[in-house]
Amino acid sequence: MGVFGALNSAVSGLRAQSFALENISGNIANSQTTGFKRQDTSFFELVTDGGAIQAVQNAGSVSAASRATNDIQGNPVASDQETFVSISGDGYFIVSEAVDVVDGNTVFNGTDFYSRAGDFNLSGEGFFQNGAGFFLQGFPLDAATGNRTGALPEVIQIDTDQFLPAAQTTTLDFSANLPTFPSTNQSDPNVDDSELLAPALRGEDLTAVPPVPASDTGNATILANQTQSFLDTSIAGGSTTLFTALGDAVDVQFRFAKTESTQTGTTDTYNLYFQSDSNATGTDVAYTRVNQQFEFGTDGLLNPPFETITLTGFTVDGNNFGNVPVNFGINGVTQFSTPSGVASANVQANGFPAGEFENVAINDGGRITVTFSNDQSIDVAEIGLASFNADSALRRIDGGGAFAATALSGEPILGASGAILGSTLEASNVDIADEFTNLIVTQQAYTANSRVVTVADELLTEVINIL
Repeated sequence: MGVFGALNSAVSGLRAQSFALENISGNIANSQTTGFKRQDTSFFELVTDGGAIQAVQNAGSVSAASRATNDIQGNPVASDQETFVSISGDGYFIVSEAVDVVDGNTVFNGTDFYSRAGDFNLSGEGFFQNGAGFFLQGFPLDAATGNRTGALPEVIQIDTDQFLPAAQTTTLDFSANLPTFPSTNQSDPNVDDSELLAPALRGEDLTAVPPVPASDTGNATILANQTQSFLDTSIAGGSTTLFTALGDAVDVQFRFAKTESTQTGTTDTYNLYFQSDSNATGTDVAYTRVNQQFEFGTDGLLNPPFETITLTGFTVDGNNFGNVPVNFGINGVTQFSTPSGVASANVQANGFPAGEFENVAINDGGRITVTFSNDQSIDVAEIGLASFNADSALRRIDGGGAFAATALSGEPILGASGAILGSTLEASNVDIADEFTNLIVTQQAYTANSRVVTVADELLTEVINIL
């Protein structure tokens, strides 16, 4: 091939190094692009056919091709944006591309694309759109069970006008520690049984509990005109807010009253009351006793033990909540000595008022949660991930940040092993230091090839001058 062969080889070297420079330039330009996967350069020799004998083989040239780094992860970066997500490990977000807007509604082209760019923001139509313009896909969830309602991912859309109906209180969770000597307004450590509920309010037949017979009114209820005496000989037992089916809030207070004491040689026994009518007057019932006594053994635990009772026809201030279970749990009510003489009680009721859409967030694991003005949160969708057998064979989509499947990459496999991290973004996997190192090497190689072109030109000039 001679001088012309050397010239052609040098030109191919210039072309290959220019190709490498283009990749380096693109990598540096995208060093801050979310989820960007750098393009490395592979060089391979082009050998001309010189026969089977190496000694007579002709000089070759070089070519270059891009090498994808899709399987190399960028560093996760924390974000204050609750809809930003990243993937730790294998997988891609499944995204769609919009092609038109018809009657104010976005229309998608029906082709799935794949991206690691998780900078999603909620659009005006309730879609999650990333900075490159692609729309997030996932699986809708059943609000009651939290399970997926479909087998194939679809574009996720949040109804920002949705309204969460009120839910009536149907159960209570109750825990408490009751003092061995309750500090009531009339208790006196120097007087036996001074801490007990006033005898006139206790009734005679304690063995009738549960349930309390309707005729046992003195033991089952406290009338309004007895309230002060009841308050003076009982202690606060916690309070909570109940909700009606319409979402109206109803406050209820509980009180514990000790009815039997070890000071008289018997087991410590408490009754629990709730304020059934906060506006009661005269002979109206103000407090109602629950249908279970709390008897404690010497170890401070219930004897006999129980975990749940049911408030039958539970009515507070005229609002009937029906039969409401009260869950105490295992050893949820105890009697251990406390210097203060007050009960440590915690009462929680389910139910909530109606609420309007307030916020949406994507949590760790990829669950999309909508929060309402009543502080309730509901998981409405779950992000789906896809993986490929040959990530590097994916085709880059013009516009950035997304890939398309190819015959070489294989079909997408739903359910990638990667973990979704909320409030984070995957940074570009470009390393500026490495790129500058590659830039120096490429510049030197390009310069060297240009020197070969110069020398070949000088040699050809000499040949021409001979003629």
